[in-house]
Amino acid sequence: MKLTTITMVTVDGVMQGLGGPDEDRRGGFERGGWVTHSFDNEAMTFLNQVYQRADAFLFGRRTYEIFAGSWGTWADPGDHPIWTALNTRPKYVASTTLTEPRWANTTVLSGDVAAAVGELKAKPGGELQVHGSGNLVRWLLANQLVDGITLLVCPVVVGQGTRLFPDTGPDIALDLVESRSTPKGVTIQVYRPTGRPQYETVTTRST
Repeated sequence: MKLTTITMVTVDGVMQGLGGPDEDRRGGFERGGWVTHSFDNEAMTFLNQVYQRADAFLFGRRTYEIFAGSWGTWADPGDHPIWTALNTRPKYVASTTLTEPRWANTTVLSGDVAAAVGELKAKPGGELQVHGSGNLVRWLLANQLVDGITLLVCPVVVGQGTRLFPDTGPDIALDLVESRSTPKGVTIQVYRPTGRPQYETVTTRST
């Protein structure tokens, strides 16, 4: 399976608390719910298609608990692509503290996560998706386990909050696979990591 990350971010790279004001207030974050500012039907259709093609999901603990407390508790709304995918396909959680997952069809990866993810990627199938899960995504990128990165960039600057990419981290070259924008200005960018970037070497010329 290809491991792909799907992340909604602001123009200034924030991914924290997108869904609502009380979703994630860590660090005094007070600007949650920013995704509603610009998320439109076209962006939602794209996201539905993304979930429909997933063979399995991989989460960090915090995102898993948010999803389990929402998608995992809601009654079947009938023919909802995201609900159906999340509630019928295998879910894996990278966590050393979660011992009794409450969401059906969940497996906790608490040992050697790199080896466990490698085993998942070796399984037949199309796509192992990571939604949200910022700490996990940063770790996967640092360990070169990501095959594809999808960013849905919402046209808003929130000015605070946890960003997808840290101030210091690995450098990664990316090939742009797809790019488009929706009527309300959500920019959808799909990338494929290609290793480390090649940097120009500065040379001085004698006169």
